[in-house]
Amino acid sequence: MLIKSRFVIGSAIALMALAGCSKSTDKPADSVADVIAATVNGKAISKKQVDMIMKQQAAQGMPDTPEMRKMIIDNLALQTIAAEEAIKKGLDKKGETAEQIEMSRLGILAQGFVDDFLKNSPVTDAQYAAEYDKIKAAAAGNEVSARHILVEKEEDAKAIIAKLKKDVKVFAALAKAQSKDPGSKEKGGDLGWFDPRGMVPEFGAAVVKLEKGKFTEEPVKSQFGYHVILLDDTRTKEAPTLEQVKPRLTQQIQQQNLKKLLDEMKEKAKIEIVGASAASATASAAASAPAAASAPSATDKK
Repeated sequence: MLIKSRFVIGSAIALMALAGCSKSTDKPADSVADVIAATVNGKAISKKQVDMIMKQQAAQGMPDTPEMRKMIIDNLALQTIAAEEAIKKGLDKKGETAEQIEMSRLGILAQGFVDDFLKNSPVTDAQYAAEYDKIKAAAAGNEVSARHILVEKEEDAKAIIAKLKKDVKVFAALAKAQSKDPGSKEKGGDLGWFDPRGMVPEFGAAVVKLEKGKFTEEPVKSQFGYHVILLDDTRTKEAPTLEQVKPRLTQQIQQQNLKKLLDEMKEKAKIEIVGASAASATASAAASAPAAASAPSATDKK
């Protein structure tokens, strides 16, 4: 797939190796000492290449140390030497190696296109506003704080309800003793604050009908068993601020914009799958064969 998380295509080391380890620098000659990390048979390994790989390794928890940078340079040097030998053998012009080089070239160029698009297509205030309105709409309403006791049999749920009618204060103790929900059992059935819309339909529908401090006087059946639910409190659900969700929205909108652009480009492109017409014709002939076989021939007619 072209686009992965954070729009990254390939690892930094693979990109450096396949793009060529000996890129020339566009900077003035007096800054060469600052940008070249090493040379291999006179060909440069740039400091920028080492920095890029080091950055990727650091993201995976590797320390940025002189020893680690030396290891990266050694690895790039070995890749450069091996690549030179491959070129001498003509491997870059034939077989799987040539195919892999072409695939890598396409991947790197595609990644370059993506990076350029993201850099030059900032998210607009209008786009932020439109997506944030959706978040606020989804967050509208109330959230509840509730407890429940989950049992397998309806009669067990009814027995619990009978005990609660005598003393609702025993709810937590009953939950610890009888509930089958491991997530809330030891907390006296406490589910914390939640949006009822996020629960299974039967549970959500039942809890929104309750008044504060009241419990369901009939067992609530769901796919998990039978619930007895107690409503502790209700409050208006607050949407996160735009600043809180802006990083996520930025990536989401950029992904949407990029997908739209790629879909438009694909729609305009002329894509022909070689052999598709022949395969379609073969399939059509096969489908019509039984009908042709069953039709009476001229010699069969009397």
